[in-house]
Amino acid sequence: MVIRDELSFEEWCHTVPKQLQSDPLWLSVYYQKSLYLYDLAWSDCELLKPDFRGREIIQQLIRSAGGICANLEEAYGRGIGSADYIRVVRIALGEARETQGWYFRSRRLIPEESISRRYDLIAEIIS
Repeated sequence: MVIRDELSFEEWCHTVPKQLQSDPLWLSVYYQKSLYLYDLAWSDCELLKPDFRGREIIQQLIRSAGGICANLEEAYGRGIGSADYIRVVRIALGEARETQGWYFRSRRLIPEESISRRYDLIAEIIS
């Protein structure tokens, strides 16, 4: 299995459009890291595609990884501290845990070092 080059979080931040970086939500590190995780998951799907079992995982992995940042965006739009904000942030937390589970199920097709880095990143988002 080929290990591809991937940008560090700091390098990746420099690729994010200024329009996103100027949004107040960008100040939240957990939001930044959830967008970074989504980009990593997108690339990881390339490693899953060749195997029929991996293709079954792709849809779930990309949906749950995307759900983290999407729910954070929705929560922010509902007003920080509101009951609805808290409810939607909890959904984002659930998506993070689901993504962690899909990475576990992907461990036979994605290099161990990459899986370990994904677990660490997801743990940062969850905390």
